[in-house]
Amino acid sequence: MTWQQIYDPFGNMLISTLVAAVPVVVMLVGLGFLHMKAHIAAGAGLLAALVIAIVVYGMPTEMATNAAIYGGLNGLLPIGWIVLNIIFLHQLTEQNGSFKVLQDSIAGITEDRRLQLLLIAFAFGAFFEGAAGFGTPVAVTAAILIGLGFSPLAASGLSLIANTAPVAFGALGTPIITLAKVHGYDAMEVSAMVGRQLPFFSLLVPFWLIWAFAGRRAMWDIWPAILVTGLSFAIMQFLVSNYIGPELVDIIAAVVSMASLVTFLRYWQPKTIWTSVSLKGHETSGGEAQAPRAITVHSRDEIIRAWTPWAILTVFIFIWGLPSVKAYLNTLFAPQFPMEGLHNLIEKMPPVVPTPKTESAIYTLNLLSSTGTGILLSAIVGGLVMKYNPLNMVRVFFSTLWLVRYSLLTIVLMLALGYLTRYSGTDTTLGLAFANTGVFYPFFGTLMGWLGVALTGSDTASNVLFGGMQKVAAEQLGLSPNLMGAANSSGGVMGKMIDAQSIVVASTATRWFNHEGDILRYVFFHSIALACLVGILVTLQAYVFPFTLMVVH
Repeated sequence: MTWQQIYDPFGNMLISTLVAAVPVVVMLVGLGFLHMKAHIAAGAGLLAALVIAIVVYGMPTEMATNAAIYGGLNGLLPIGWIVLNIIFLHQLTEQNGSFKVLQDSIAGITEDRRLQLLLIAFAFGAFFEGAAGFGTPVAVTAAILIGLGFSPLAASGLSLIANTAPVAFGALGTPIITLAKVHGYDAMEVSAMVGRQLPFFSLLVPFWLIWAFAGRRAMWDIWPAILVTGLSFAIMQFLVSNYIGPELVDIIAAVVSMASLVTFLRYWQPKTIWTSVSLKGHETSGGEAQAPRAITVHSRDEIIRAWTPWAILTVFIFIWGLPSVKAYLNTLFAPQFPMEGLHNLIEKMPPVVPTPKTESAIYTLNLLSSTGTGILLSAIVGGLVMKYNPLNMVRVFFSTLWLVRYSLLTIVLMLALGYLTRYSGTDTTLGLAFANTGVFYPFFGTLMGWLGVALTGSDTASNVLFGGMQKVAAEQLGLSPNLMGAANSSGGVMGKMIDAQSIVVASTATRWFNHEGDILRYVFFHSIALACLVGILVTLQAYVFPFTLMVVH
Protein backbone atom coordinates (compact mmCIF):
# COMPACT_ATOMS: atom_id res chain seq x y z
CA MET A 1 0.00 0.00 0.00
CA THR A 2 1.41 3.39 -1.07
CA TRP A 3 2.02 6.06 1.58
CA GLN A 4 1.93 9.73 0.53
CA GLN A 5 4.30 12.18 2.15
CA ILE A 6 2.87 15.18 3.97
CA TYR A 7 4.93 18.29 4.53
CA ASP A 8 2.77 20.31 6.93
CA PRO A 9 1.33 17.80 9.40
CA PHE A 10 0.19 20.51 11.84
CA GLY A 11 -1.43 22.76 9.24
CA ASN A 12 0.98 25.43 10.41
CA MET A 13 4.27 25.66 8.54
CA LEU A 14 6.15 27.24 11.45
CA ILE A 15 5.24 24.47 13.91
CA SER A 16 5.81 21.74 11.31
CA THR A 17 9.25 23.16 10.49
CA LEU A 18 10.26 23.36 14.16
CA VAL A 19 9.19 19.75 14.76
CA ALA A 20 10.92 18.54 11.55
CA ALA A 21 14.16 20.10 12.79
CA VAL A 22 14.10 18.21 16.11
CA PRO A 23 16.13 15.11 15.01
CA VAL A 24 18.92 17.24 13.55
CA VAL A 25 18.92 19.55 16.58
CA VAL A 26 19.06 16.56 18.94
CA MET A 27 22.09 15.15 17.12
CA LEU A 28 23.94 18.47 16.78
CA VAL A 29 23.27 19.59 20.36
CA GLY A 30 24.29 16.18 21.69
CA LEU A 31 27.46 16.24 19.62
CA GLY A 32 28.44 19.87 19.90
CA PHE A 33 27.25 20.96 23.35
CA LEU A 34 26.47 17.95 25.52
CA HIS A 35 29.77 16.29 24.51
CA MET A 36 28.12 12.95 23.73
CA LYS A 37 30.14 10.39 21.86
CA ALA A 38 29.35 10.62 18.16
CA HIS A 39 27.58 7.27 17.86
CA ILE A 40 25.41 8.05 20.90
CA ALA A 41 24.44 11.49 19.54
CA ALA A 42 23.65 9.94 16.16
CA GLY A 43 21.58 7.21 17.83
CA ALA A 44 19.61 9.82 19.79
CA GLY A 45 18.94 11.78 16.59
CA LEU A 46 17.83 8.62 14.82
CA LEU A 47 15.47 7.69 17.65
CA ALA A 48 13.93 11.19 17.56
CA ALA A 49 13.54 10.93 13.78
CA LEU A 50 11.75 7.59 14.11
CA VAL A 51 9.30 8.97 16.68
CA ILE A 52 8.51 12.07 14.60
CA ALA A 53 8.22 10.14 11.32
CA ILE A 54 5.81 7.59 12.82
CA VAL A 55 3.81 9.68 15.31
CA VAL A 56 3.74 13.11 13.64
CA TYR A 57 4.05 12.37 9.91
CA GLY A 58 2.07 9.12 10.03
CA MET A 59 4.73 7.01 8.34
CA PRO A 60 4.09 3.27 8.85
CA THR A 61 6.47 1.82 11.44
CA GLU A 62 7.82 -0.90 9.15
CA MET A 63 8.43 1.64 6.39
CA ALA A 64 10.31 3.97 8.74
CA THR A 65 12.44 1.11 10.06
CA ASN A 66 13.27 -0.05 6.52
CA ALA A 67 14.25 3.50 5.53
CA ALA A 68 16.69 3.64 8.44
CA ILE A 69 18.13 0.21 7.54
CA TYR A 70 18.50 1.30 3.92
CA GLY A 71 20.44 4.38 5.03
CA GLY A 72 22.66 2.32 7.33
CA LEU A 73 23.56 -0.03 4.48
CA ASN A 74 24.53 2.95 2.32
CA GLY A 75 26.63 4.21 5.23
CA LEU A 76 28.70 1.03 5.21
CA LEU A 77 29.10 1.11 1.43
CA PRO A 78 30.47 3.40 0.09
CA ILE A 79 31.37 5.78 2.97
CA GLY A 80 32.50 3.34 5.67
CA TRP A 81 34.34 1.20 3.12
CA ILE A 82 36.34 4.24 1.97
CA VAL A 83 37.23 5.28 5.53
CA LEU A 84 38.34 1.78 6.55
CA ASN A 85 40.63 1.29 3.56
CA ILE A 86 42.23 4.73 3.50
CA ILE A 87 43.13 4.34 7.19
CA PHE A 88 44.44 0.84 6.34
CA LEU A 89 46.81 2.34 3.76
CA HIS A 90 47.90 5.02 6.20
CA GLN A 91 48.62 2.38 8.84
CA LEU A 92 50.78 0.42 6.39
CA THR A 93 52.84 3.47 5.46
CA GLU A 94 53.18 4.56 9.07
CA GLN A 95 54.28 1.17 10.43
CA ASN A 96 57.04 0.66 7.86
CA GLY A 97 58.43 4.19 8.27
CA SER A 98 57.72 5.45 4.75
CA PHE A 99 55.22 8.00 6.02
CA LYS A 100 57.98 9.76 7.97
CA VAL A 101 60.02 10.03 4.77
CA LEU A 102 56.96 11.48 3.01
CA GLN A 103 56.61 14.07 5.78
CA ASP A 104 60.24 15.07 5.41
CA SER A 105 59.90 15.35 1.63
CA ILE A 106 56.92 17.72 1.99
CA ALA A 107 58.85 19.75 4.55
CA GLY A 108 61.67 19.81 1.99
CA ILE A 109 59.41 21.75 -0.38
CA THR A 110 58.61 24.16 2.43
CA GLU A 111 58.93 24.02 6.20
CA ASP A 112 56.24 26.66 6.54
CA ARG A 113 53.05 25.09 7.93
CA ARG A 114 50.84 27.60 6.11
CA LEU A 115 52.26 26.64 2.75
CA GLN A 116 52.01 22.94 3.62
CA LEU A 117 48.31 23.51 4.23
CA LEU A 118 47.86 25.11 0.82
CA LEU A 119 49.65 22.27 -0.89
CA ILE A 120 48.04 19.37 0.97
CA ALA A 121 44.64 20.41 2.36
CA PHE A 122 43.57 22.63 -0.54
CA ALA A 123 45.28 21.53 -3.76
CA PHE A 124 46.04 17.85 -3.06
CA GLY A 125 42.65 17.45 -1.38
CA ALA A 126 40.89 18.97 -4.39
CA PHE A 127 42.48 16.34 -6.61
CA PHE A 128 41.08 13.52 -4.47
CA GLU A 129 37.69 15.27 -4.36
CA GLY A 130 37.64 15.42 -8.14
CA ALA A 131 38.70 11.81 -8.57
CA ALA A 132 36.70 10.13 -5.82
CA GLY A 133 34.75 12.39 -3.44
CA PHE A 134 32.62 10.73 -0.74
CA GLY A 135 34.98 11.50 2.15
CA THR A 136 38.21 10.46 0.43
CA PRO A 137 39.91 13.92 0.36
CA VAL A 138 39.31 14.61 4.06
CA ALA A 139 40.51 11.13 5.03
CA VAL A 140 43.72 11.48 2.99
CA THR A 141 44.63 15.08 3.81
CA ALA A 142 43.78 14.86 7.52
CA ALA A 143 45.91 11.72 7.82
CA ILE A 144 48.86 13.43 6.12
CA LEU A 145 48.52 16.60 8.21
CA ILE A 146 48.39 14.70 11.50
CA GLY A 147 51.48 12.81 10.37
CA LEU A 148 53.24 16.10 9.68
CA GLY A 149 52.67 17.07 13.30
CA PHE A 150 49.55 19.25 13.05
CA SER A 151 47.30 19.18 16.10
CA PRO A 152 44.23 16.95 15.71
CA LEU A 153 41.85 19.94 15.67
CA ALA A 154 43.96 21.74 13.06
CA ALA A 155 44.31 18.65 10.85
CA SER A 156 40.59 17.86 11.10
CA GLY A 157 39.07 21.32 10.95
CA LEU A 158 41.32 22.72 8.25
CA SER A 159 40.88 19.66 6.01
CA LEU A 160 37.13 20.19 6.25
CA ILE A 161 37.37 23.92 5.44
CA ALA A 162 39.66 23.26 2.49
CA ASN A 163 37.36 20.60 1.06
CA THR A 164 34.63 23.03 -0.01
CA ALA A 165 35.19 24.80 -3.32
CA PRO A 166 35.87 21.56 -5.26
CA VAL A 167 32.84 19.61 -3.93
CA ALA A 168 30.27 20.57 -6.61
CA PHE A 169 32.52 18.99 -9.27
CA GLY A 170 33.57 16.07 -7.06
CA ALA A 171 33.75 12.43 -8.11
CA LEU A 172 34.14 13.37 -11.80
CA GLY A 173 31.23 15.80 -11.80
CA THR A 174 28.72 13.42 -10.21
CA PRO A 175 26.67 16.07 -8.31
CA ILE A 176 25.99 18.12 -11.44
CA ILE A 177 25.49 15.16 -13.75
CA THR A 178 23.01 13.65 -11.29
CA LEU A 179 21.15 16.96 -10.87
CA ALA A 180 20.72 17.18 -14.64
CA LYS A 181 19.67 13.57 -15.06
CA VAL A 182 17.15 13.45 -12.20
CA HIS A 183 15.51 16.86 -12.60
CA GLY A 184 15.83 17.63 -16.32
CA TYR A 185 18.48 20.35 -16.27
CA ASP A 186 21.04 20.74 -19.06
CA ALA A 187 24.28 19.43 -17.52
CA MET A 188 26.53 21.75 -19.52
CA GLU A 189 24.48 24.83 -18.62
CA VAL A 190 24.46 24.02 -14.91
CA SER A 191 28.20 23.22 -15.06
CA ALA A 192 28.82 26.63 -16.62
CA MET A 193 26.65 28.35 -14.00
CA VAL A 194 28.42 26.65 -11.09
CA GLY A 195 31.65 27.63 -12.85
CA ARG A 196 30.56 31.26 -12.57
CA GLN A 197 29.92 30.99 -8.83
CA LEU A 198 32.55 28.78 -7.21
CA PRO A 199 35.72 30.35 -8.74
CA PHE A 200 35.12 33.37 -6.46
CA PHE A 201 35.32 30.99 -3.52
CA SER A 202 38.21 28.98 -4.95
CA LEU A 203 40.11 32.25 -4.72
CA LEU A 204 38.70 33.14 -1.30
CA VAL A 205 38.93 29.76 0.50
CA PRO A 206 42.78 29.51 0.50
CA PHE A 207 42.93 32.95 2.16
CA TRP A 208 40.17 31.91 4.58
CA LEU A 209 41.99 28.64 5.32
CA ILE A 210 45.24 30.33 6.33
CA TRP A 211 43.41 33.03 8.27
CA ALA A 212 41.55 30.32 10.20
CA PHE A 213 44.84 28.56 10.95
CA ALA A 214 47.29 31.35 11.69
CA GLY A 215 45.41 34.64 11.89
CA ARG A 216 45.13 37.67 9.60
CA ARG A 217 48.70 38.96 9.90
CA ALA A 218 50.24 35.56 9.22
CA MET A 219 47.92 35.16 6.25
CA TRP A 220 49.08 38.44 4.67
CA ASP A 221 52.71 37.38 5.15
CA ILE A 222 52.24 34.71 2.46
CA TRP A 223 49.56 36.37 0.29
CA PRO A 224 51.53 35.87 -2.96
CA ALA A 225 51.58 32.08 -2.50
CA ILE A 226 47.91 32.02 -1.53
CA LEU A 227 47.02 34.10 -4.58
CA VAL A 228 48.97 31.79 -6.90
CA THR A 229 47.27 28.72 -5.41
CA GLY A 230 43.71 30.06 -5.46
CA LEU A 231 43.86 32.03 -8.70
CA SER A 232 45.35 29.18 -10.73
CA PHE A 233 42.65 26.84 -9.38
CA ALA A 234 39.84 29.36 -9.97
CA ILE A 235 40.84 30.13 -13.55
CA MET A 236 41.00 26.46 -14.52
CA GLN A 237 37.73 25.76 -12.65
CA PHE A 238 36.00 28.46 -14.71
CA LEU A 239 37.50 27.45 -18.05
CA VAL A 240 36.96 23.69 -17.76
CA SER A 241 33.43 23.96 -16.32
CA ASN A 242 32.32 26.40 -19.03
CA TYR A 243 34.02 24.98 -22.10
CA ILE A 244 34.67 21.28 -21.45
CA GLY A 245 32.16 20.00 -18.88
CA PRO A 246 31.88 19.00 -15.21
CA GLU A 247 33.80 15.71 -15.23
CA LEU A 248 37.44 16.83 -15.06
CA VAL A 249 37.10 20.27 -13.48
CA ASP A 250 38.66 19.49 -10.10
CA ILE A 251 41.36 17.16 -11.40
CA ILE A 252 42.69 19.64 -13.95
CA ALA A 253 42.35 22.62 -11.60
CA ALA A 254 44.05 20.77 -8.73
CA VAL A 255 47.01 19.63 -10.84
CA VAL A 256 47.52 23.15 -12.21
CA SER A 257 47.22 24.63 -8.71
CA MET A 258 49.75 22.19 -7.21
CA ALA A 259 52.19 22.71 -10.07
CA SER A 260 51.81 26.49 -9.86
CA LEU A 261 52.45 26.58 -6.12
CA VAL A 262 55.44 24.22 -6.19
CA THR A 263 56.98 26.17 -9.09
CA PHE A 264 56.35 29.49 -7.34
CA LEU A 265 58.01 28.23 -4.15
CA ARG A 266 61.21 27.52 -6.07
CA TYR A 267 61.59 31.29 -6.51
CA TRP A 268 59.81 32.66 -3.44
CA GLN A 269 59.74 31.79 0.26
CA PRO A 270 58.23 33.77 3.15
CA LYS A 271 60.50 35.98 5.22
CA THR A 272 59.53 34.12 8.40
CA ILE A 273 58.80 30.39 8.65
CA TRP A 274 55.61 29.52 10.52
CA THR A 275 56.26 26.39 12.58
CA SER A 276 53.19 26.28 14.83
CA VAL A 277 51.06 23.17 14.28
CA SER A 278 48.04 24.30 16.32
CA LEU A 279 45.20 26.61 15.39
CA LYS A 280 45.75 30.19 16.50
CA GLY A 281 43.81 30.63 19.73
CA HIS A 282 43.47 26.86 20.28
CA GLU A 283 47.04 26.03 21.29
CA THR A 284 45.96 24.24 24.46
CA SER A 285 42.58 22.86 23.37
CA GLY A 286 43.17 21.29 19.99
CA GLY A 287 44.62 17.94 21.01
CA GLU A 288 48.20 16.92 21.49
CA ALA A 289 50.37 17.97 18.55
CA GLN A 290 53.82 16.70 17.77
CA ALA A 291 56.62 19.14 18.44
CA PRO A 292 58.33 20.45 15.31
CA ARG A 293 61.37 18.31 14.66
CA ALA A 294 64.52 18.51 12.63
CA ILE A 295 64.05 17.51 9.00
CA THR A 296 65.98 14.48 7.86
CA VAL A 297 67.37 14.67 4.33
CA HIS A 298 66.59 11.49 2.39
CA SER A 299 67.92 10.15 -0.86
CA ARG A 300 65.90 10.49 -4.04
CA ASP A 301 65.22 6.73 -4.06
CA GLU A 302 63.88 6.83 -0.48
CA ILE A 303 61.56 9.73 -1.34
CA ILE A 304 60.28 7.93 -4.45
CA ARG A 305 59.60 4.78 -2.40
CA ALA A 306 57.76 6.83 0.25
CA TRP A 307 55.51 8.49 -2.33
CA THR A 308 54.91 5.31 -4.33
CA PRO A 309 51.96 4.00 -2.23
CA TRP A 310 50.23 7.38 -2.55
CA ALA A 311 50.97 7.54 -6.27
CA ILE A 312 49.46 4.05 -6.58
CA LEU A 313 46.45 5.27 -4.60
CA THR A 314 46.04 8.23 -6.97
CA VAL A 315 46.13 5.98 -10.04
CA PHE A 316 43.62 3.51 -8.60
CA ILE A 317 41.23 6.24 -7.46
CA PHE A 318 41.37 7.91 -10.86
CA ILE A 319 40.70 4.63 -12.65
CA TRP A 320 37.88 3.70 -10.28
CA GLY A 321 36.32 7.12 -10.83
CA LEU A 322 35.99 6.69 -14.60
CA PRO A 323 32.32 6.08 -15.55
CA SER A 324 33.32 3.43 -18.10
CA VAL A 325 35.29 1.49 -15.49
CA LYS A 326 32.46 1.73 -12.95
CA ALA A 327 29.96 0.55 -15.56
CA TYR A 328 32.15 -2.42 -16.52
CA LEU A 329 32.76 -3.47 -12.92
CA ASN A 330 29.04 -3.23 -12.24
CA THR A 331 28.39 -5.69 -15.07
CA LEU A 332 30.66 -8.17 -13.27
CA PHE A 333 29.10 -7.86 -9.82
CA ALA A 334 26.51 -5.38 -8.59
CA PRO A 335 23.44 -7.27 -7.34
CA GLN A 336 20.44 -5.11 -6.55
CA PHE A 337 18.08 -5.66 -3.63
CA PRO A 338 14.78 -3.75 -3.64
CA MET A 339 14.01 -2.85 -0.02
CA GLU A 340 10.88 -4.77 0.92
CA GLY A 341 8.25 -2.57 2.50
CA LEU A 342 9.87 0.61 1.14
CA HIS A 343 10.66 0.39 -2.59
CA ASN A 344 8.07 2.30 -4.70
CA LEU A 345 5.73 2.54 -1.71
CA ILE A 346 6.28 6.22 -0.90
CA GLU A 347 4.97 9.07 -3.03
CA LYS A 348 6.53 12.54 -3.12
CA MET A 349 3.79 15.11 -3.50
CA PRO A 350 3.45 18.62 -4.99
CA PRO A 351 4.83 21.27 -4.67
CA VAL A 352 8.09 19.33 -4.38
CA VAL A 353 7.34 17.59 -7.68
CA PRO A 354 4.83 18.63 -10.38
CA THR A 355 2.85 15.39 -10.00
CA PRO A 356 2.99 12.59 -7.39
CA LYS A 357 6.12 10.50 -7.86
CA THR A 358 7.05 7.19 -6.21
CA GLU A 359 10.41 6.90 -4.47
CA SER A 360 12.59 3.93 -5.34
CA ALA A 361 14.67 2.17 -2.69
CA ILE A 362 17.04 -0.32 -4.28
CA TYR A 363 20.25 -1.21 -2.48
CA THR A 364 23.04 -1.94 -4.94
CA LEU A 365 25.92 -4.00 -3.59
CA ASN A 366 28.40 -2.43 -6.01
CA LEU A 367 31.40 -3.71 -4.10
CA LEU A 368 33.69 -3.98 -7.13
CA SER A 369 33.03 -0.47 -8.46
CA SER A 370 33.11 1.21 -5.03
CA THR A 371 35.93 3.72 -4.58
CA GLY A 372 36.77 1.95 -1.32
CA THR A 373 37.63 -1.21 -3.26
CA GLY A 374 40.00 0.75 -5.46
CA ILE A 375 41.62 2.12 -2.30
CA LEU A 376 41.88 -1.38 -0.81
CA LEU A 377 43.58 -2.74 -3.94
CA SER A 378 45.95 0.22 -3.99
CA ALA A 379 46.79 -0.48 -0.33
CA ILE A 380 47.49 -4.14 -1.13
CA VAL A 381 49.70 -3.25 -4.12
CA GLY A 382 51.39 -0.52 -2.09
CA GLY A 383 51.90 -2.95 0.80
CA LEU A 384 53.60 -5.46 -1.51
CA VAL A 385 55.80 -2.68 -2.90
CA MET A 386 56.70 -1.81 0.72
CA LYS A 387 57.68 -5.50 1.16
CA TYR A 388 54.86 -6.49 3.53
CA ASN A 389 54.03 -10.16 3.47
CA PRO A 390 50.31 -11.02 3.02
CA LEU A 391 49.91 -12.27 6.59
CA ASN A 392 51.17 -9.00 8.05
CA MET A 393 48.83 -7.03 5.78
CA VAL A 394 45.86 -9.08 6.99
CA ARG A 395 46.91 -8.40 10.57
CA VAL A 396 47.14 -4.64 9.93
CA PHE A 397 43.78 -4.67 8.16
CA PHE A 398 41.94 -6.24 11.08
CA SER A 399 43.69 -4.01 13.59
CA THR A 400 42.51 -1.04 11.48
CA LEU A 401 38.96 -2.42 11.49
CA TRP A 402 39.06 -2.54 15.28
CA LEU A 403 40.53 0.97 15.39
CA VAL A 404 37.65 2.51 13.38
CA ARG A 405 34.78 0.35 14.70
CA TYR A 406 32.97 3.19 16.47
CA SER A 407 33.50 5.50 13.52
CA LEU A 408 31.85 2.96 11.22
CA LEU A 409 28.95 2.61 13.65
CA THR A 410 28.55 6.39 13.72
CA ILE A 411 28.51 6.61 9.92
CA VAL A 412 25.84 3.89 9.77
CA LEU A 413 23.66 5.75 12.30
CA MET A 414 24.20 9.12 10.59
CA LEU A 415 23.15 7.76 7.20
CA ALA A 416 20.20 5.95 8.76
CA LEU A 417 19.05 9.32 10.13
CA GLY A 418 19.59 11.06 6.79
CA TYR A 419 17.65 8.49 4.77
CA LEU A 420 14.81 8.39 7.28
CA THR A 421 14.36 12.17 7.09
CA ARG A 422 14.38 11.91 3.29
CA TYR A 423 11.77 9.15 3.03
CA SER A 424 9.55 10.52 5.80
CA GLY A 425 9.49 13.99 4.21
CA THR A 426 10.81 15.87 7.24
CA ASP A 427 13.77 17.26 5.31
CA THR A 428 11.36 18.47 2.60
CA THR A 429 9.43 20.37 5.28
CA LEU A 430 12.68 22.18 6.12
CA GLY A 431 13.35 22.83 2.43
CA LEU A 432 9.86 24.28 1.88
CA ALA A 433 10.47 26.70 4.73
CA PHE A 434 13.37 28.12 2.71
CA ALA A 435 11.33 28.06 -0.51
CA ASN A 436 8.61 30.32 0.97
CA THR A 437 10.87 33.36 1.25
CA GLY A 438 9.73 35.25 -1.89
CA VAL A 439 12.15 37.89 -3.16
CA PHE A 440 14.81 36.61 -0.74
CA TYR A 441 14.66 33.17 -2.30
CA PRO A 442 18.03 33.34 -4.12
CA PHE A 443 19.72 33.74 -0.73
CA PHE A 444 17.64 31.19 1.17
CA GLY A 445 17.49 28.79 -1.78
CA THR A 446 21.28 28.71 -1.61
CA LEU A 447 21.03 27.89 2.10
CA MET A 448 18.63 25.10 1.15
CA GLY A 449 21.54 23.45 -0.68
CA TRP A 450 23.71 24.01 2.40
CA LEU A 451 21.06 22.35 4.55
CA GLY A 452 20.76 19.43 2.12
CA VAL A 453 24.47 18.61 2.31
CA ALA A 454 24.58 19.16 6.08
CA LEU A 455 21.75 16.61 6.42
CA THR A 456 22.80 14.02 3.83
CA GLY A 457 26.59 14.45 3.72
CA SER A 458 26.56 14.60 -0.07
CA ASP A 459 26.21 17.37 -2.66
CA THR A 460 24.82 14.73 -5.00
CA ALA A 461 22.15 13.70 -2.48
CA SER A 462 21.27 17.35 -1.82
CA ASN A 463 20.81 17.94 -5.55
CA VAL A 464 18.54 14.89 -5.78
CA LEU A 465 16.61 16.04 -2.72
CA PHE A 466 16.09 19.72 -3.54
CA GLY A 467 16.98 20.11 -7.25
CA GLY A 468 13.38 19.74 -8.40
CA MET A 469 12.11 22.16 -5.76
CA GLN A 470 14.71 24.73 -6.85
CA LYS A 471 13.52 24.47 -10.44
CA VAL A 472 9.82 24.85 -9.57
CA ALA A 473 10.43 27.79 -7.21
CA ALA A 474 12.70 29.57 -9.71
CA GLU A 475 10.12 29.31 -12.49
CA GLN A 476 7.37 30.61 -10.19
CA LEU A 477 9.50 33.61 -9.18
CA GLY A 478 10.75 34.38 -12.70
CA LEU A 479 14.34 33.40 -11.93
CA SER A 480 16.66 31.27 -14.01
CA PRO A 481 16.28 27.58 -13.10
CA ASN A 482 19.97 27.12 -13.98
CA LEU A 483 20.89 29.83 -11.47
CA MET A 484 19.02 28.15 -8.62
CA GLY A 485 20.01 24.61 -9.60
CA ALA A 486 23.64 25.75 -9.54
CA ALA A 487 23.03 27.63 -6.27
CA ASN A 488 21.82 24.40 -4.66
CA SER A 489 25.13 22.75 -5.54
CA SER A 490 27.34 25.78 -4.82
CA GLY A 491 25.67 26.51 -1.49
CA GLY A 492 25.81 22.83 -0.66
CA VAL A 493 29.59 22.70 -0.78
CA MET A 494 29.77 24.83 2.38
CA GLY A 495 27.59 22.33 4.22
CA LYS A 496 30.16 19.64 3.56
CA MET A 497 32.37 20.73 6.45
CA ILE A 498 29.61 20.28 9.07
CA ASP A 499 27.93 17.12 7.82
CA ALA A 500 28.28 14.42 10.42
CA GLN A 501 29.91 11.78 8.25
CA SER A 502 32.69 14.18 7.13
CA ILE A 503 33.39 15.09 10.75
CA VAL A 504 33.56 11.40 11.69
CA VAL A 505 35.91 10.75 8.75
CA ALA A 506 38.16 13.60 9.94
CA SER A 507 38.22 12.45 13.56
CA THR A 508 38.98 8.89 12.44
CA ALA A 509 41.77 9.93 10.08
CA THR A 510 43.43 11.93 12.87
CA ARG A 511 42.58 9.30 15.51
CA TRP A 512 41.03 12.04 17.62
CA PHE A 513 38.18 9.78 18.65
CA ASN A 514 35.24 11.13 20.68
CA HIS A 515 36.13 14.72 19.80
CA GLU A 516 33.66 15.11 16.94
CA GLY A 517 31.83 17.81 18.95
CA ASP A 518 35.02 19.88 19.19
CA ILE A 519 35.46 19.69 15.44
CA LEU A 520 31.81 20.60 14.80
CA ARG A 521 31.98 23.63 17.09
CA TYR A 522 35.14 24.85 15.38
CA VAL A 523 33.94 24.53 11.75
CA PHE A 524 30.30 25.60 12.21
CA PHE A 525 30.97 29.36 11.99
CA HIS A 526 33.13 28.91 8.89
CA SER A 527 30.42 26.81 7.26
CA ILE A 528 27.51 29.18 7.83
CA ALA A 529 29.57 32.31 7.06
CA LEU A 530 30.79 30.95 3.72
CA ALA A 531 27.31 29.65 2.84
CA CYS A 532 25.87 33.12 3.45
CA LEU A 533 28.53 34.62 1.18
CA VAL A 534 27.51 32.19 -1.58
CA GLY A 535 23.89 33.23 -0.98
CA ILE A 536 24.81 36.91 -1.36
CA LEU A 537 26.62 36.18 -4.64
CA VAL A 538 23.61 34.25 -5.99
CA THR A 539 21.30 37.12 -4.96
CA LEU A 540 23.52 39.58 -6.86
CA GLN A 541 23.46 37.29 -9.89
CA ALA A 542 19.66 37.16 -9.69
CA TYR A 543 18.96 40.89 -9.41
CA VAL A 544 21.98 43.18 -9.71
CA PHE A 545 23.77 44.30 -12.88
CA PRO A 546 26.50 43.40 -13.95
CA PHE A 547 26.29 40.13 -12.00
CA THR A 548 23.14 39.24 -13.94
CA LEU A 549 25.29 38.95 -17.08
CA MET A 550 26.86 35.82 -15.55
CA VAL A 551 23.57 33.92 -15.49
CA VAL A 552 23.10 31.05 -17.92
CA HIS A 553 19.43 31.08 -19.01
